[in-house]
Amino acid sequence: MMQNRLRIYLSECPRSDLRESSHLKDVDDALNCIEHWREEMTQFMVDMLKMKAVNPDGGGNGEYARALSVQRWLEKLGLKVERHDLPDARVPEGVRVSLTSVLDGVDTSRTLWFVAHLDTVPEGARELWASDPYEPVVKDGKIFGRGSQDNGQSIVSTLFALKAVKLQGVKPRTNVGVAYVSDEESTSNFGVIPLLEKNVFAESDMCIVPDFGTPDGSSIEVAEKGLLWLKIATKGKQVHSSTPEKGLNAHRVGLSVTLEIDKFLHSKYVAADPLFSPSLSTFEPTKSECSVDNVNTVPGLDVQYFDCRVLPQYSLKEVMQDIESIKKKSELETHAQIDVVRIQYEESSAPTPPDCEVVQKLKTTIKKLRGIDAKPIGIGGGTVAAYFRRKGIHTAAWGTTDETAHQPNEYCKIENMLNDAKVFAHVAVN
Repeated sequence: MMQNRLRIYLSECPRSDLRESSHLKDVDDALNCIEHWREEMTQFMVDMLKMKAVNPDGGGNGEYARALSVQRWLEKLGLKVERHDLPDARVPEGVRVSLTSVLDGVDTSRTLWFVAHLDTVPEGARELWASDPYEPVVKDGKIFGRGSQDNGQSIVSTLFALKAVKLQGVKPRTNVGVAYVSDEESTSNFGVIPLLEKNVFAESDMCIVPDFGTPDGSSIEVAEKGLLWLKIATKGKQVHSSTPEKGLNAHRVGLSVTLEIDKFLHSKYVAADPLFSPSLSTFEPTKSECSVDNVNTVPGLDVQYFDCRVLPQYSLKEVMQDIESIKKKSELETHAQIDVVRIQYEESSAPTPPDCEVVQKLKTTIKKLRGIDAKPIGIGGGTVAAYFRRKGIHTAAWGTTDETAHQPNEYCKIENMLNDAKVFAHVAVN
């Protein structure tokens, strides 16, 4: 167990050759300081994870308490914090909170942003967890709890990287900013999207989004597939299952149309792109809503969901046109009413150029600190990086994780949290 809990706010680096934080001379001193903040960073993470931040679309009350905790921490560090509130009647406080804070650099016309998200997905089936997902456990060099990796590790590593840069006492080349946004686990309509619409971020800025990672940190995400979430609701006529001829089985029609859509999309959209992993477009039927609670009723409503991740060479508009054609054909044949609703619709953005400044900064730092030649890649997962790219802001997603996001027994390695903070501090200063 951790003992002698350190004060989170404004603690000095406990090195014998550094009496005051202002005596830090160069980035190597800052990196050494981060190493000595291990216990402090761990405790910060544990305290933060106890504040449930489940997105309202996942049945939670949002990330308000967590946002205010981060705001207080930044203000204690002596930084000005801009709070961006958006009304949301679904949460107790009535608002969703995002935060931005900037440390001035030599060139104040540009900012290098580190962007992490405050909200989490729900825990899922409790019986699959070895411990309470909202009572974090520190064990075997890991912190277990919902949101520990996604995106708690990134919040902590970027906060303490910023602390190291500030206490170093030397201005970075450009401004260094942090943005902690709400609603990433859903639509981002209460998070990064309105911030971009308000021009909080300039087109000349650069962004690093630590919401993607590999176990060794050898991949830098520069591109994402198009993202399409669909709800397919089939309406028939509910009757007793002993007289099915009097009704219209919505479940049978719903399953049939879902399977037809699944088969067609996989047969048409077959191109591969080696930049991405997996290299193909993916079309996955995922969630099914309960139609009836008993066995002996023919359901009059069936609801299925699709999660589609589509390579940039294809347009989501074309995918939707194909699905609409299948839907209309099924309606004519079955006389059921089928509604296809787009829950999320994000066309692919132009990839970040692998030779741009922010990617090269990351590559150079990763090579220096870890001896790894990191490679640019594309992914199927969606991050807020896509929104920045659509605004023309060069953005890279990077981190070091065991990829336990959204899983039971989610964890982050404390070593990864520390070492990522070192990378972020080095990138920020150089």
